[in-house]
Amino acid sequence: MAIEALAAPAAQESFRDPGGRLYRFPGRILRAVEPSHSAVLEEFLATRTASDAVSRGRLVRSTRVEESEGKDLVLPFDSCSLWEHECIPFPSFPYEWPAEMLHAAGSLTLDLAEAALQEGFGIKDASPYNVLFRGSQPVFVDVLSFEKRDPLDRTWLAYAQFVRTFLLPLAAERYFGLAANRVLTGRRDGIEPEAIYEWSSWLRRLTPPFFTLVSLPNWIGARQGGTGPSYRSRPASSAEEARFVLGGLLGSCRRQLKALAPRESTESAWTGYLDQKSIYSPAQLAQKERFIAEALDLMAPQTVLDVGANEGRFSLLAARGGAEVVAIDSDRAVAGSIWRQASGENLNVLPLVVDFTRPTPAVGWRNQECPSFLDRARGKFDVVMMLAVAHHILVTERIPLEDLLALADELSRECVLIEFVAPQDPMFQRIVRGRDELYSHFSTAWFEAAALSRFELVRSEKIDGLYRWLYLFRRRRATN
Repeated sequence: MAIEALAAPAAQESFRDPGGRLYRFPGRILRAVEPSHSAVLEEFLATRTASDAVSRGRLVRSTRVEESEGKDLVLPFDSCSLWEHECIPFPSFPYEWPAEMLHAAGSLTLDLAEAALQEGFGIKDASPYNVLFRGSQPVFVDVLSFEKRDPLDRTWLAYAQFVRTFLLPLAAERYFGLAANRVLTGRRDGIEPEAIYEWSSWLRRLTPPFFTLVSLPNWIGARQGGTGPSYRSRPASSAEEARFVLGGLLGSCRRQLKALAPRESTESAWTGYLDQKSIYSPAQLAQKERFIAEALDLMAPQTVLDVGANEGRFSLLAARGGAEVVAIDSDRAVAGSIWRQASGENLNVLPLVVDFTRPTPAVGWRNQECPSFLDRARGKFDVVMMLAVAHHILVTERIPLEDLLALADELSRECVLIEFVAPQDPMFQRIVRGRDELYSHFSTAWFEAAALSRFELVRSEKIDGLYRWLYLFRRRRATN
């Protein structure tokens, strides 16, 4: 299949790599590789490390494209080789991950670095941006990060970056309660040891892992006045010594990463909500689950977006039925809980820390490196679920119903599953906080009239004993 010239611009998130550029086409990801990097890439992809990682879904599958197919594509280098990578269904970024996913991405990075070391290769950069998630499973996607090692080189130049982008953000969350994803929101290259040092007490500065990761780098930097000598390689006396030293460093990173693993007992206002804090009785919750299961069975979606997923009860239900699910919630603790469950069952659920009323914006150079959540999500999902969340959006955030329905219409290709909560509901009363008159017009008739202007009603059901209704709507402009 020929590629039309300039059919798509180079992907902006790839421009920092001098070895190649990505090009996005509908359903395809192509990489033009600079000639001096092509041979190394081919050699690495032929290693056992690469083939094993690809077969296990831990490294993106990459295939050489015939020269004739890419002849009309305007490439940044002369004599480029062209490679096609498998498409990851929904790309996400480190500032959208709960700490559990950042930890998993760090573990994958070390796994590949240790395996590659035994075959004469190294990872030249250790950024979480090298990793995407296929459902709950991390996938290393930057194949140009692998390079041939000098056999006598005993250093890992990416070590400091691994510390800044993996270990210190995890330490900030574990010890200071500062969300790792927020640390990475405004800091593409992570957090410096000096910042963690300032937050730490003297006792903490002297105890592991802070002494090694934070205090020593801070003291050395202060002693050198920030203008220390330029880096000079100190070769080992033999290749065996170099591998031993470098293997020891990677092993140290693994121990530190393990020590900074997120706590499974993290609590928030929304953890354990359906089981312990909600107004649903077991029978009412079973009724709701039955309605949703039947709706999913009827629509048989391939892709689902679960908005306000909480701990993922219905995300997991959809995934067990065969759907690819993106589950979003503004609470990082519940997103982490979803990841642990999905990863444990190997379910195709991608949990992200995203506030639906303030979705992730486009960021990076010229706001084009990383597209916004909505740009990635529009028209990508067969079913959009909004269960026990619409009333929070309408009341707490004061988003007009028409705007909420319009966004649901944009995101869905086919259907919307939505739960309407009436003003008489105890949770509604709790969040209204005495401003009942503002919502006196809320009713099922009002809600249905607004929804039917965009959707066709497939089925609905009132939850017994509650002022809550479940609706399955089909888009009027749904694609066939």
